[in-house]
Amino acid sequence: MRAESAGDATAPLERWREDLASWAIPEPILRAAGPKSPWELPRQLFVDRTRRLVAWPSGHTYQRALEALRPRGTVLDVGCGAGAASLPLAPHASAMVGVDEHPGMLDAFRTLGAEVGCPVETFTGRWPDIAGEVPAADVVVCTNVVYNVADLGPFALEMTRHARRRVVVELTARHPMSDLNPLWLRVHGLVRPERPTADDAVAALRAMGLAVESHAWSRQAVSEFATYRDMLAVTGQRLCLPTDRVDDLDAALRELGVDPEHPRLGTPMRDVVTLWWPPG
Repeated sequence: MRAESAGDATAPLERWREDLASWAIPEPILRAAGPKSPWELPRQLFVDRTRRLVAWPSGHTYQRALEALRPRGTVLDVGCGAGAASLPLAPHASAMVGVDEHPGMLDAFRTLGAEVGCPVETFTGRWPDIAGEVPAADVVVCTNVVYNVADLGPFALEMTRHARRRVVVELTARHPMSDLNPLWLRVHGLVRPERPTADDAVAALRAMGLAVESHAWSRQAVSEFATYRDMLAVTGQRLCLPTDRVDDLDAALRELGVDPEHPRLGTPMRDVVTLWWPPG
């Protein structure tokens, strides 16, 4: 890794932290919402996504991880969820390790790992807090996690230290909650942020001296919701809406063009970015 001055390296990382902080939900809105966290989604959404990707592995992130894993090797999945980033690689993996702070997600990861016949070891906790307990692997993967990481520097550094061949990261081109911005304005009168973006993540990681390569591409957007009722429930939770405002949400979704017969918010394709870099 090349040397950077303290100012050069700190500025993009600090901007990343500040931009993520701007996504905090105002306390009065949180209090009115009730006990459910707007940031936690039903586990079944993660399980269904993993099963789809195991059945039909594809995409630039999968390819960048696979080429570093061949002919065989070990995989460490940071923020693994149900294993969507790692389990599609199972035919080429001698072993897998998953790290997640949610025990329920790790239960799902172990169950799906058994289904694909790959040995799985799990560690409960936040990365990089528990990185010292976790073994290194040939390939470290991490998808749909980075926008939850304010301290991106230590997070990426420990992934780099744990990789023997490559680190592969996937994130959406924009914050994954950006599609909800018009709804926040409609139901709360709240203007939501537009940054950080994947470009900001690349700038921050390169400022650390990591030799990051990136590739922007599009993935088919699959609806998270089996029914329109499911969409109302999950979207209302994300927007911190009390249940007595479901009619407001219904009207807002229809104004945005959502078809209750095919419940999906946003475009048919999702813009994503794959990042990869060598170990340090």
